[in-house]
Amino acid sequence: MANDEDKKGEGAPKEKKPPQAKGPGRKKAAEPTGPAPKYKRTQAPRLKQLYHGTVKAALTKDFSYTSAMQVPRVVKVALNMGLGRAAHDAKIIDFAVDELKLIAGQAPVVSKAKKDIANYKLRKGHKIGVMVTLRGDRMWEFLDRLCNVALPRVRDFRGVSSKGFDGRGNFTMGVREQIIFPEIEFDKVDQIKGMNISIVTTANTDNEGRALLAYLGMPFRHATPGPGAAA
Repeated sequence: MANDEDKKGEGAPKEKKPPQAKGPGRKKAAEPTGPAPKYKRTQAPRLKQLYHGTVKAALTKDFSYTSAMQVPRVVKVALNMGLGRAAHDAKIIDFAVDELKLIAGQAPVVSKAKKDIANYKLRKGHKIGVMVTLRGDRMWEFLDRLCNVALPRVRDFRGVSSKGFDGRGNFTMGVREQIIFPEIEFDKVDQIKGMNISIVTTANTDNEGRALLAYLGMPFRHATPGPGAAA
């Protein structure tokens, strides 16, 4: 009996599966549409919390401010890479854009020559550099990484010179190598590039601007925050 049942089972018609489309006409899985999900910050940047929690009170005490609006604050940070050689090699600009984007966390703008300069074989419209301006949380995050991570990685670092103030509380410094930033992979660097970093504040004097940056962690040489700090 078992043999008869096995034979009946073998002879039973099998269920046919629906044919699947092959070749270029085959449908792909639906891809997600719409804007990419945005990162939601759970708390303010560390340096911003430090400014509102400690630095403002310290500056008010040092300079005897009578109003909270008098306390200096950081407005923006501008990064600029001058690349004169890029006028004859477009790849230099491409590498600089990628590197500055990693450092700043924001896409930079390519700057172009405004006029012809025969001595430098430069024509109007040639790409000669990249720049980016940071504000808000990105500005605070960059300052935090610059003061506490990047600058200590400078070879034979002895502090930042305070000669970069412009007389109105704004500070500009130069960085000779972009590889001091941990976001840059040394193996992928085409050549060493420098950059200028300008920190714009609302301070009225250099002493106020220097005290502000010193309290935020800028490693000045012999930094002594306060109204009597040396320029």
